[in-house]
Amino acid sequence: MTQYDTYIFDLDGTLLATLDDLAASTNYALAAHGMPRHSTDDIRRFVGNGVRKLMERAVPDGENNPLFEDTLATFRQHYSLHSLDNTRPYPHVEDMLRELRRRGKRIAVVSNKFYSATQQLCHHFFPDTVEVAIGEREGIMKKPAPDTVFEALRQLGTDKAGAVYIGDSDVDIATARNAGIPCVSVLWGFRDREFLKAQGATTLISSPQQLLD
Repeated sequence: MTQYDTYIFDLDGTLLATLDDLAASTNYALAAHGMPRHSTDDIRRFVGNGVRKLMERAVPDGENNPLFEDTLATFRQHYSLHSLDNTRPYPHVEDMLRELRRRGKRIAVVSNKFYSATQQLCHHFFPDTVEVAIGEREGIMKKPAPDTVFEALRQLGTDKAGAVYIGDSDVDIATARNAGIPCVSVLWGFRDREFLKAQGATTLISSPQQLLD
């Protein structure tokens, strides 16, 4: 494994196991507006492109549903209050981040989760290791556009030479490609090996320790 100076991580499915809380808030919002609920496996397939796309996939008829905006707003409100109910770092992630910082590496998170939730989760779980956390917000294109990666590099005061992107999805592979930096795909997240390889993954790891070796 090549050694890098800057590590840019996806959040959901890469650093944090967030699926249970995402599923709970999705189904709460759907039920609140009289819509059918989804299984956790359904929600797993829906995530990756931001909250709005998650709800487009979950709500019958998506944005064409007259209750779509209200359901999205209910999700946001519920998730902002319950994003820490069941969410936890994946095993050994915290140790990996601490070791990267001990080695003098720079660390950022870029996520398609809305900005306030990204900030809240990173400040709660990784206050001493993640230096920059960027989520979806107005004025910056979300992944797979490279804009959030470039903004993270700008805030870190580094450039993409020596940077690597780490994520668990096809969106992450495309984001790294669009940013012109290498991508490491993790196998403990929301997508499996076969799917990731079909999407063009070239470097895959099955444990956080492998990122250090």
